[in-house]
Amino acid sequence: MSDQEKAEKIKEEKASEYDASQIQVLKGLEAVRKRPGMYIGSTTAQGLHHLVWEIVDNGIDEALAGFCDEINVVVEKDNSITVTDNGRGIPVDTQKETGKSALETVFTVLHAGGKFGHNSYKVSGGLHGVGASVVNALSEELDVYVTRQGKEYYMDFTRGHVKTPMKVVGENKPETEHGTRVHFKPDPEMFRDTTTYNIKTLTERIRELAFLNKGLKITIEDKRPEEPKKEEFHYEGGIRHYVDYLDKDREVLFDPPIYVEGKYKGITVEVSLQYTNDYHNELLTFTNNIHTYEGGSHETGFKSALTRVINDYGHQSKQLRENESLSGDDVREGMTAVVSIKHPNPQFEGQTKTKLSNSDARTATDHIFAETFNRFLMENPDTAHKIIQKGMLASKARDAAKRAREVTRKKSGLEISNLPGKLADNTSNDPNISELFIVEGDSAGGSAKQGRSRLTQAILPIRGKILNVEKAGLNRVLANDEIRSLFTALGTGFGDDFDITKANYHKLIIMTDADVDGAHIRILLLTLFYRYMRPMLEHGYVYIAQPPLYQVRQGKFIKYIQSDEELDKVVNSLQPSPKPVIQRYKGLGEMDAEQLWETTMNPDNRRLLRVKLDDAAAADKIFPMLMGNKVAPRREFIEKNAKFVENLDL
Repeated sequence: MSDQEKAEKIKEEKASEYDASQIQVLKGLEAVRKRPGMYIGSTTAQGLHHLVWEIVDNGIDEALAGFCDEINVVVEKDNSITVTDNGRGIPVDTQKETGKSALETVFTVLHAGGKFGHNSYKVSGGLHGVGASVVNALSEELDVYVTRQGKEYYMDFTRGHVKTPMKVVGENKPETEHGTRVHFKPDPEMFRDTTTYNIKTLTERIRELAFLNKGLKITIEDKRPEEPKKEEFHYEGGIRHYVDYLDKDREVLFDPPIYVEGKYKGITVEVSLQYTNDYHNELLTFTNNIHTYEGGSHETGFKSALTRVINDYGHQSKQLRENESLSGDDVREGMTAVVSIKHPNPQFEGQTKTKLSNSDARTATDHIFAETFNRFLMENPDTAHKIIQKGMLASKARDAAKRAREVTRKKSGLEISNLPGKLADNTSNDPNISELFIVEGDSAGGSAKQGRSRLTQAILPIRGKILNVEKAGLNRVLANDEIRSLFTALGTGFGDDFDITKANYHKLIIMTDADVDGAHIRILLLTLFYRYMRPMLEHGYVYIAQPPLYQVRQGKFIKYIQSDEELDKVVNSLQPSPKPVIQRYKGLGEMDAEQLWETTMNPDNRRLLRVKLDDAAAADKIFPMLMGNKVAPRREFIEKNAKFVENLDL
């Protein structure tokens, strides 16, 4: 039998083995444990925290329905979670389709809950109806107490299976006592990376939920430290306070923020906005408390109304000439805004729920915001004048930058050869394996060019500190040679024109000296990426090189060291004789090409830190605070955090 005939026979045998017996039917919550990523995104830290939001969202839904005004979240000492709300309490009567109590059904049956019909919840964030059951399936243990109609009920579970059937554990409770308390401990078999909760991640989201649901009090308590910490968030002003919070470290043009609220054909719309002296805008949009990172129809409606109303007012007040109009970019420069809608039947693009697609949401947001915002401008001419003037200045700056923008549209040999940054490009045209090293100084840049892998590594030296884009308009940004060189090399465009699919490199590596000046250059570059090329951060394309601080030599033994602690360990592990020679690197320029390759650029040896963007709202507060015009918040931050800085190299 020939090799080909053997291969055909094996193929036929394998095909015949595929029959009905190989089709698996996963019962109950087995599907969740088999494919957890389908339900919570991943089993990393992100998925771990998602479990908390699934339970908290049930309390939020009760609040949206008008039955809950307090939610408490506790991180217990063993990293388990307790979530308590004072809503109506999960129903305990028999659910006719399952023949089980509604409480058991909610925690053991997928797609079960009061969110599918509009009788229980007219508005809900968790539309899949899988929240409680998925958390139960992925928890080592879960127990729940329900208080309603004078009684307290209890049941518990192990990895999704009922351990103790529902039973009454308290009677003659006051009618004023009602609510649900869920306690769960994530299953380490499911979350193998970590089962440790990050209190900062939890706190930021809980603060956001409190902003988005005015009047709702949410507390977060961490019992793990020796001295437990508890914070309470309660904002009667809702998203108006959210805008205040976002603009805390910025210079505002007027105060308090504008606030708009209304209802249109069953859709509730809230908008709050304020203008600052910044050159950047921050617009956060939400649907039923879900952060729609990619915007969607409600964002489009808001932007359209904002641009139209400001231009109409500008023409009516004669501040704009008849043939003169401000663009959307112009009227949004320096704006901080939060748009939050509550929709009875939201439709999202994709499973991630990051973009709203309902056309009626655009109409509702446009209608409600335009009507109220127009009235605000008419009643507040001084503030309206400031907004128009801000837009006109932005328009002039944009016109001045127009020609400079064209230079950065594409990457070509002619353009690159004339770049002041002296890019040494790599030979591969495959962005997946291409790396761009942004190197501080010509000396280090020369060593990097000589020592690099020419196939995959491109080198772009920059001279000194680039422009602080937090304090500069677009015209000044594009007039900066170093920034223009970087934009051109990347090939992505920038700002609203940015296109991640055009990136010439999928690794952008910042390589600066390990001193204060190097750190300053890094933060200037990160500010630039965040403000003009944010998707590079969101996609994980940005890295920080970790050059060594020391070289230790003893005979033929050579080791490069990253920290003082590591240095002590290595030196103490060596024999006393001969005495080891320790070289301290003050900068990248002190290394020759071979050393720089071996320690910092060789993929087999190097250490890189990937820059992550976990919380855009938090980042939008940090950058203006660290890099903006207001000195007091920066001084306060430094005084508060200086004690955490060790080995500061001055």
